[in-house]
Amino acid sequence: MVFLPKFSLLLWILLSSYAILLINYPVKCGNDEKDDLYQGINKYRASLSLKSLTKNKNADCLADKIADQFKNQPCTNTTGANTVPGTEPQFSNYPNLLAKCHLAISDTKDGTVMPACVPGLASSLVLANFTKSLYSENLNDTQFTGIGIGSEDNWIVVVLTTDTPTGNFAPYSSDAQNLISKVGMIYSSMLLIAANIFLS
Repeated sequence: MVFLPKFSLLLWILLSSYAILLINYPVKCGNDEKDDLYQGINKYRASLSLKSLTKNKNADCLADKIADQFKNQPCTNTTGANTVPGTEPQFSNYPNLLAKCHLAISDTKDGTVMPACVPGLASSLVLANFTKSLYSENLNDTQFTGIGIGSEDNWIVVVLTTDTPTGNFAPYSSDAQNLISKVGMIYSSMLLIAANIFLS
C-alpha cells in the first residue's frame, strides 16, 4: 500500500476542488473590442452629461448569443447600424436565446438590441457605428442604465437594459439551478473538511 505525504494529499484535494469549480462555473474572458466599446460609449455619455452604463452580465450573455446568430452574415449597407428601423432581422429562436441566458421575455422587453457589422472590429469604427448612427438615440436615452456587449467575427452586439422590472434582464430562478449550486457548495465543503481531517 502506498501512502501519500500529507502535503501531496492536500495538493491533490485542492486541485480536484479547483477543477470541479471550473467545470461548474466557467470563466469568460473579456475581449479588447468589448472593453474598448464599453469605455467609448461611457465617454460618449459623459460628454452629454449622462450617467455611465453599468455592465450587465445577463445582457452580455444575450448579446453573445445574438452575435453568434449573425456570424455568417456578411457586412452590407443594409446590416447593423445601417439597417432601417423596423427591418432588423427577427430570430425565430429568440425565446431559446433568452432561455440559454436564463432570461424571461417579461424582464427584457424594455431593453434594446443593437447589432453592428464592422470588418475587423476596428475600435474607432465600432464606436462610430453606435455613436454616429440611429443607435445614438438609444445611447442618449436616460432610461437605459445597463449594457451588455457580445461579438463574433465582424459583428458586435450591444444590449441596453433599464432599471425597471421589465428591462433589468434579471435571470429567472429555477429549482434545478439552485439545487446544482447547493450540491456544488456541499461537495466543496466536504472536500475541505476531509482535507482538514487528513492533515490533523
